[in-house]
Amino acid sequence: MCYFDQTRWACGYWRWGHFRQQCNKEYRMGETCGLKLVYETRTEGDKCKLCQDTEKKQRRYDKMYRDVQRWQREGNRNATIERTCAEMQEVLGQIYRMREEHDHRLQSLGQVGLEYDFLPLFIRTGIVCDEEDYMSD
Repeated sequence: MCYFDQTRWACGYWRWGHFRQQCNKEYRMGETCGLKLVYETRTEGDKCKLCQDTEKKQRRYDKMYRDVQRWQREGNRNATIERTCAEMQEVLGQIYRMREEHDHRLQSLGQVGLEYDFLPLFIRTGIVCDEEDYMSD
């Protein structure tokens, strides 16, 4: 039960900081017992790095979405649409994993995590990324 600083961001994400005080269970200098308690919590007013990175990925996904919509209207960009749809799926998977990591950290403190529904995202956006839908014979 050694004491550590804690940093908490506005979004609820947190991380352990520096070692602050040794508990009575550990008698060796410089060693910790393995159990961490919060000595002091430093609150950051902005979002954590993971949220910032997730927002960047979301902006990238949104731009690809707008591009595919435009290319589908213009036509004659089948290979570009196919490649971009594959990239969109990769970015969507990255966003999902980043949000799951964020929610896991929130749940470890007993906070309620947000539920994200990614499967119908392609359906809601109206972009069809199946080959037969945008390939002309």
